[in-house]
Amino acid sequence: MAGEEDWDLGPGAVEEMPKRVKDRRRSLTPVSVEARRGADRRIHERVLVDIEVDYKADETFLFAYITDISAMGIFVRTNNPEAEGTRLNLFFGVPQELGGHIVEVEGEVIWVNPFRPNEPTRQPGMGIQFVDLTSQQRDTVMKMVRTFAYLDDDDGQTVGNS
Repeated sequence: MAGEEDWDLGPGAVEEMPKRVKDRRRSLTPVSVEARRGADRRIHERVLVDIEVDYKADETFLFAYITDISAMGIFVRTNNPEAEGTRLNLFFGVPQELGGHIVEVEGEVIWVNPFRPNEPTRQPGMGIQFVDLTSQQRDTVMKMVRTFAYLDDDDGQTVGNS
């Protein structure tokens, strides 16, 4: 066939086929951001939540709900998502068991699910990746994720209402 090379492996040599990995999520091979599709694009556990969020884009202040959160970002449910690449100032509350304060973080819209009135099962909104989190902000987000997911904290103590 054109473009194929004949490999002379020598007498007695056995050609080994590389092992195929069907599910990249179980592979240790990094997957480029461009190659991630569907479930493969997620590298951090997401947990479902219902958290009020205020956000600012340019000079516009808006209110919506976070419906899932992970260590790297959030999904904000809204019928009027911002365009991909938009930088946002996000303000949301930390649960009372973690101090009950307001967190302010920066985020960037990395994907949009537009509002489709004929498809009520698709949740409109925007996927937002956190940008330039301080170590304190990252710790707070991770504690929130653990609390909502009922995961064990690093010291083995159960966090959340489990």
